[in-house]
Amino acid sequence: MINPLRIKIAIASGKGGTGKTLVSTNLFHVLEQQNLHIKLVDCDAEEPNDRVFFSGDILKSVEVNQKVPVIDESKCTFCGKCHEYCNYNAIFILPPAKIIKVIEDLCHGCGACSVACKDGAISEKDVSLGTVSCFSNTETSSVIEAKMKVGVFSPVLVIKEAIKEAGNNGIILFDSPPGTSCPFIQTVAVADYVILVTEPTPFGLSDLKQSVETLKTMNKNCGVIINRAGLGDNAIYDYLKQEQIPLLMEIPFDKDIASYYSKGELFVKYKKEWKQPFISMFNSIVEKYGNSSN
Repeated sequence: MINPLRIKIAIASGKGGTGKTLVSTNLFHVLEQQNLHIKLVDCDAEEPNDRVFFSGDILKSVEVNQKVPVIDESKCTFCGKCHEYCNYNAIFILPPAKIIKVIEDLCHGCGACSVACKDGAISEKDVSLGTVSCFSNTETSSVIEAKMKVGVFSPVLVIKEAIKEAGNNGIILFDSPPGTSCPFIQTVAVADYVILVTEPTPFGLSDLKQSVETLKTMNKNCGVIINRAGLGDNAIYDYLKQEQIPLLMEIPFDKDIASYYSKGELFVKYKKEWKQPFISMFNSIVEKYGNSSN
């Protein structure tokens, strides 16, 4: 089997519930059984659940903080420069009433307001956004979990820290957040290849198209896994043929697979005939997009 030194693969979907975590966790398990150096990064920071399928010990947990401005009203001249510099409307100001407030949920921690203020009225404080935790699974594999705190406006900074924690060596799988917004883009941006998981339904096709168009703007190569194959119609197959997007694998609409997943079990442990299709798919991706040491 090909053993690349470095490759980053994102497993993504245009909508939730298509099976990207099913694919991510089972692909990770199959590859770690080959004694490959591999990491699985759960970038779905709003609802991370990859850890449900594994029982490794925690190695470390790091809090992710963001700098948020603190305004000293006794020094503020209410000139409004900080408000003007803020692209995220995170500073509310009423100069005539001498009212100025920081809306922390909208702040992106860019520091522009500190640059704008010439009166020394702005300092900064740390606000916790979430955690990045690392778990050992085998001697050569680990799971990294991004988890944002309830009420945090955006998971992007937590995702960035999880990606940073994964490093650049070995095989890295990113279980991407669903959709095509900023968390998705942040995750797939670092990938050498993107596996899009979809289902053969009108909703599945619609969201797949959005994902494909987004990846085109990012010059990212992708292939598709159709989960619950046989459930819907053939429109999605026609689309893949039209767009010349490779069909990497089909996973049937199977009650047993759904049952294993609902119990936090990896179906490849019980349906061993699926081991080779996952390996073959991975090898085909590595042959074209992997980075060797040579």
